[in-house]
Amino acid sequence: MKRLTLPLIAVAGLSLAACASLSPYGAQTSPGGQGYAEQRIESNRYRVTYNGVGAPGPVADYALLRAAQLTTSQGYDWFEVTQRWTDGRPDSAGGVRPSVGVGYGSSRGSSRYGSYSGSGVGVGVGLNFSGPSATSTTLEVVMGNGRRPDRPDAYDARSVQDNLR
Repeated sequence: MKRLTLPLIAVAGLSLAACASLSPYGAQTSPGGQGYAEQRIESNRYRVTYNGVGAPGPVADYALLRAAQLTTSQGYDWFEVTQRWTDGRPDSAGGVRPSVGVGYGSSRGSSRYGSYSGSGVGVGVGLNFSGPSATSTTLEVVMGNGRRPDRPDAYDARSVQDNLR
């Protein structure tokens, strides 16, 4: 019975971790759900948010993809990210992550029977079964036509769409 306990716990943890994952790209359909949402600030300025689950990288890519789609649908050629916010931990992907801890201790003293000393070393191994956590990226973008500005946060909208689909 004891031999089955650890494998069962591992399978249960992996099953829970698999339940929450980044949904396919699309619009946010409910408050707090996954997907994109945008807000028009000015005629050529938008705030684009993508809410997802898991690692921040894919969620940020989806936010860029939505900004690119919005740019071309509004008749513009390029967009520049003027502000960027990411909400989520770097380890948001979750899953089974091993951890190792090492400790050392010593003591010395004396008693009526003489002096004594002792030391010890301990090693522990643990598993974290946390699942993926919520992650979001919000971009404030300004859109324009013509030649894309030569700045690191300026993107050609069609190239972004071609590369992130």
